[in-house]
Amino acid sequence: MSVKIDERTLREVALTPHEYSVIVERLGREPNEVELGMIGVLWSEHCSYKTSGPLLRRLPSGGPGVLQGPGENAGAVDVGEGWAAVFKIESHNHPSAIEPYQGAATGVGGILRDVIAMGARPVALLDSLRFGPLPDSARHFQGVVAGIGGYGNCIGVPTVGGEVYFDDCYAGNPLVNAMCVGLVRVEHLKRARAEGAGNLLVLVGAATGRDGIHGASFASLELDETSEERRPAVQVGNPFLEKCLLEACMDLVEHEAVIGIQDLGAAGLTSAVAEAAGRAGAGARVDVARVPRREAGMTPYEVMLSESQERMLFVVARGREAEVEAVFETWDLEAAVIGEVTGDGRLEVVDGSAAVARLPVELLTQGAPVRRLEGTPPVAPVAEVPVPEVEDVAAALLRLVGSPNLCSRRPVYRRYDHMVGAATLVAPGGDAALVRIKGTRRALALTTDCNSRYCSLDPYAGAQIAVAEAARNVVATGARPLAVTDCLNFGNPDRPEVFWQLEEAVAGIAQACRAFEVPVVSGNVSLYNESRAGAIFPTPVIGMVGLIEDYDHRLAAGLRQEGDFVLLVGATRNELGGSEYAKVVHGIVAGPPPALDLAREKAVQAFVLAAAEAGLLRSAHDLAEGGLLVALAESCLLGGMGLRGPALKPEDGLRLDAAFFSESQSRFIISAASRAMTDLQTLARRHRVEIQLLGMAGGDEIEFEGQLRVNLGELRRAWESGLDGAPPPAPRAGTSPPSGEEA
Repeated sequence: MSVKIDERTLREVALTPHEYSVIVERLGREPNEVELGMIGVLWSEHCSYKTSGPLLRRLPSGGPGVLQGPGENAGAVDVGEGWAAVFKIESHNHPSAIEPYQGAATGVGGILRDVIAMGARPVALLDSLRFGPLPDSARHFQGVVAGIGGYGNCIGVPTVGGEVYFDDCYAGNPLVNAMCVGLVRVEHLKRARAEGAGNLLVLVGAATGRDGIHGASFASLELDETSEERRPAVQVGNPFLEKCLLEACMDLVEHEAVIGIQDLGAAGLTSAVAEAAGRAGAGARVDVARVPRREAGMTPYEVMLSESQERMLFVVARGREAEVEAVFETWDLEAAVIGEVTGDGRLEVVDGSAAVARLPVELLTQGAPVRRLEGTPPVAPVAEVPVPEVEDVAAALLRLVGSPNLCSRRPVYRRYDHMVGAATLVAPGGDAALVRIKGTRRALALTTDCNSRYCSLDPYAGAQIAVAEAARNVVATGARPLAVTDCLNFGNPDRPEVFWQLEEAVAGIAQACRAFEVPVVSGNVSLYNESRAGAIFPTPVIGMVGLIEDYDHRLAAGLRQEGDFVLLVGATRNELGGSEYAKVVHGIVAGPPPALDLAREKAVQAFVLAAAEAGLLRSAHDLAEGGLLVALAESCLLGGMGLRGPALKPEDGLRLDAAFFSESQSRFIISAASRAMTDLQTLARRHRVEIQLLGMAGGDEIEFEGQLRVNLGELRRAWESGLDGAPPPAPRAGTSPPSGEEA
């Protein structure tokens, strides 16, 4: 029986009239209700990438160390000694806007399962968050932070890093991007492929309920006055059940009977079965009557589209299902054989003896018509805007370090257990986290980064800067950047100016990743991030993984030793456009973002890495938002000591406030013993990099003679009070290591 089609029905499944006509043409008939729902979720932007897919193919995704690129549950790179790092970042923006706690919690749960499905044990979580200004955004802020901590802490995976920013554009549409990193022996890396006709499909984990139905479609629509009605599309998580699921999966990674593993996330059982079959060029038969349910009266439509959490699909060799089920029973997990792999390339759904749906797998997974949109750049290029000069540099510094975007994140990350697993070497609060690979001397450096204000002013340059700063964060720990996962958060691409932003950002990421030789091995696209107030800033978040081969050579951001020389690496220019100084002190959000010379950036990073590997450095910290003086204040506060130096001598034509607060790229603050200075100068000449002595570490003040003098106690009070609307601290046993320092 065909479905009566109207605009409301199509909107419910996020399809257009044109797409419906394509479905009818390819099937040679009208789809029934279940088929329409299945196609709708898999043709949603969230699942099909029908708008962004052609752009994403421009990103570099291969390289010598790449074991798995885009197309699987997560990417994987070789990190040596037989280990692979598996990682991915994904968004859970719309659910978090409606129900902050569960939206964030299930975002964490989903990204964990993506990594688990590759056979890897999760070892770290990071989160990149954007909210409207406090205190108005307190509900979103507090709920999201509590949800991340509630899920990650319970399952026992440390949340080691991330970022939090506040801006008016996120008031109605917060961003919650979660990244997970796992480790697996290279030979045990799994793929989600339903191979071998006759092999069995085993569903394990939580019973299926009505939560999350049309969640993927919901993520492909703008937020408006009807969004609250979609609260049932927000999933509900159970981290304790996921912990059991994790351990069962780890027990089965080496089991010969397990052919493939697929997470049930967006689009639920429909996506899991179709994608696993599609990757293998196979078909599948599913009996919804065999699916364990926690609610009575569920229809086949609801079972196939439910996004109930904590569920995995295993492809198991026929005749060996009892061996696998015994492991699930050990972990008190419910498992059921719900179908089998077929060789006809079709996904057939039955309810006992009744036929429910029969669709070509290729139509579901590859059939969405590609949307060819045209981007339109702004009519006028971004122009320089004069920024007034301040006379009281110390007062400006105090305002900056106490502002929501630059103050201490300790009220946030103290809610997260970042030490569980006993592998965290550098804790949250610095440039990048460092997590050791147990049984080796190696460690992974992990970070997320994006300055969306830069991207709003120039999406191409802003996206390049996001890659460059993520790489600097990694290098600041002494690690070498390896690979990238990205989460592209944008508004409605149907508007030409938004699609232009997306095109430009992807082009910027591609250019920067090629320059730094870091492939993009996984990622996510989140479009339609708009509310009644308008679109968000373009926010292409870069998650980066790096490697240090001997973690005894690791660096932290805080100054380490009194009497050390503190130096600025790189050149400062008059670049205040889009800066925190311009916004916080002068209320200006305009002008071009800082220029980025990729060759110079590579040279500066190579210099810092070479100096770290030679044992010449005591600390390193990259310069970003707030410029030199804010970065220096952070190094002093993290290290618990000040700096005394001569008057800063700006370059010709450079104002003093620009010298202190310009956000010029390709710069670090480093500290070193006096005996290392000759070698550092030689190394700098070899790399053609500028270094400038700022002063000596020590005391309880930051002083540049005749220009600035501020007490660290006063700075700390401003820095630690910037999040007035922050969540209250969670009680914890024991003590935490200093933020951004060695754990």
